[in-house]
Amino acid sequence: MLKKINWKSFIICIVIPLVIGFLGNLLGDITNNFNQIAKPGFTPPSIVFPIVWSILYILMGISIYLINQSNSETKKKAVTIYTIQLLVNLLWPLFFFKFKFFLFSFLWLLILIALVLSMIFKFLKINKLAAYLQIPYLLWLVFAAVLNYQVYLMN
Repeated sequence: MLKKINWKSFIICIVIPLVIGFLGNLLGDITNNFNQIAKPGFTPPSIVFPIVWSILYILMGISIYLINQSNSETKKKAVTIYTIQLLVNLLWPLFFFKFKFFLFSFLWLLILIALVLSMIFKFLKINKLAAYLQIPYLLWLVFAAVLNYQVYLMN
């Protein structure tokens, strides 16, 4: 049986990761720095990134809403790992775009991937849909790590 949606909580859960993503964009000054680095041929056009990230942040928000609505005893741990991965996500553009620490950024992404895997496993025990909604995020991060590593090699 579906619970009634708490729209205020739902919207807040979606807005928070979108704001974090926007702040990451500002910190990394992505708009100005994206074209200044050599990139491999499989790099998507720059317009793809804000679209994909917006979708991923919305999926994160839906997932954390589902987790927050649960009565699970492990909810607090799941929310904590979600928050940590979101903060790690926030800092990556700063390291990559602003400071051009390409190898460090690659390693940072590996940490983020590990955190997201942990988050997915925690979510899975609480709400399967919340966990499944994070699979596109995980796949995108793996792609981003490959792309980041190639940028490191080229720069």
